[in-house]
Amino acid sequence: MILIENAHVLTMAGVQLDPGSVLIGDDGKILMVGRQIDCAGARRIDAKGLWLCPGFIDAHCHIGLFNDGMGQEGEDGNEMTDPVTPQMRAIDSINTLDPTFEEARRAGVTALCTGPGSGNVIGGQFVLLKNNGKVRVEDMIMRQPFAVKCAFGENPKGVYGDKKETPSTRMGTAAVLRQALIDAQEYQRKMDRANEDPDEDMPERCLKNEALCAVLRGEMPLKCHAHRADDILTAMRIAKEFGVDYTLDHCTEGHLILDVLKEENAKVILGPLLSDRSKVELNQMTYRAPALFYQAGIPFAMMTDSPVIPEQYLAVTAALAVREGLPEQEALASITIHAAQVLGVADRIGSIEPGKDADLVLFDGHPLDFRSVAERVWIDGKEVYARQA
Repeated sequence: MILIENAHVLTMAGVQLDPGSVLIGDDGKILMVGRQIDCAGARRIDAKGLWLCPGFIDAHCHIGLFNDGMGQEGEDGNEMTDPVTPQMRAIDSINTLDPTFEEARRAGVTALCTGPGSGNVIGGQFVLLKNNGKVRVEDMIMRQPFAVKCAFGENPKGVYGDKKETPSTRMGTAAVLRQALIDAQEYQRKMDRANEDPDEDMPERCLKNEALCAVLRGEMPLKCHAHRADDILTAMRIAKEFGVDYTLDHCTEGHLILDVLKEENAKVILGPLLSDRSKVELNQMTYRAPALFYQAGIPFAMMTDSPVIPEQYLAVTAALAVREGLPEQEALASITIHAAQVLGVADRIGSIEPGKDADLVLFDGHPLDFRSVAERVWIDGKEVYARQA
């Protein structure tokens, strides 16, 4: 067991403890949280003057699929040979030896939701990883598959419009997505009939349809890339039409339709904001958006979209939102507990509470102060980084 004591503890569960202590069990779970904990036999770490918080969670990135400093050789996140590729699996492209994993770990990023890019209407399957420094991606997986990526707006229509193929318009993108989901529904019906009636033949196995059937059954959400307000609305329309779970990723113009998002209880992953307006659909991008979401009572996660923003600057993006009016605690929540809630894993990560995974970061200052550095990082109770003196 490990006892971290005398820290300023930001639990992200409604309590701050100064001083506070956290006891980690041998199973990698948090056993106790309190002002003072007396546990004979535990290895004690005196964290006086330091700040302890949950590990940061990047709810949307492409780490490992677009390798840093490698150019075209390291671009393995967009299989742009077919607009519908739900069968593509992020785990088959992730390079765990990309240095960005270590850089993220040193910055306190302990969980990463990573997957294909947005070149296709349906790009493939995201995976949720623990950033534990392991070489085999199988040893990093928290949940796989995690979500199926779909994209609206400029990217798919640009890729396939340039090829004179469908989709070349927003209508085309919506139609391609609908047809793919309808095909998956029919595939599921055929499987159900074959399972119920031995005289019925099973359909020929199709990995595309298998992935989308999992979405239709509610086993994982659609992860919807949408920047413009009309694309956000289309994403919600199609998700409701097929009764599937979804998240709205980027949601750049979401601040223009806050009333609709609140009415629909939309799950929002906002960003990247530490970026330029590199394309037309980003012309309404503003760092005021997080504060506007907060004022409207809509929780959200912040993301890097790495490599758009390097992973180690996830906390910096949250800190800049504070400068623009977002309360400090809400900014930290957007990369901890709110991120876990949007991803549906708040039962395991995102806050410092008994029973949760011991994914913890010990900083030498407030976690949102850009001058602060991580002194130590634990994932599942194992130390994965310690700052050298």
